[in-house]
Parts: sequence; structure tokens; C-alpha cells
Amino acid sequence: MKLVAELSMYPLNEQYLEPIKDFIDRLNSYENIKVSTSATSTIVSGDYLPTMQLLAEEMQRSHKEIGQAIFVCKFLNGDKMSSKV
Repeated sequence: MKLVAELSMYPLNEQYLEPIKDFIDRLNSYENIKVSTSATSTIVSGDYLPTMQLLAEEMQRSHKEIGQAIFVCKFLNGDKMSSKV
């Protein structure tokens, strides 16, 4: 089963751009997922369980490194979507 996740990250500090960039760069380092970033969110797609696991690890890493951050996420069944995602 495939997963498509749309994420937005909101670090709760004045220096918010660098943590967002670091998070997106880390997501882009994974070869087993597809990452597409826009001005307001990042879409990640890949096999369901491995993608959920890496998102959990990277969100936890962000929380450890920067303290407080809000992640807004939408999770979709990628098997039911067109091949454009």
C-alpha cells in the first residue's frame, strides 16, 4: 500500500526558516520516497509503513533539536490516487 502525506511545519521560535529547510533536506535524503515541496507544504509519497516510520523519526528529531514545533499533516491512501502524485 502506498501513502501520500502532506506536511506543514511551524517551528515556534523566531528563527523558523532554518529548521524547516533542515527538515525538508532530511526528507530529500531518503531514496525510497518522493518529495515535492511548495511554498506552504511538502508532499511525501512512498510505501506506507516505511514512509510513516521515517516521518515519525524526522518529526521526533525536529522536536529534539528545536524544541517546540507544530506539524500539520494530511495522510492519504496513495493506492486510490492518480499516478501524478
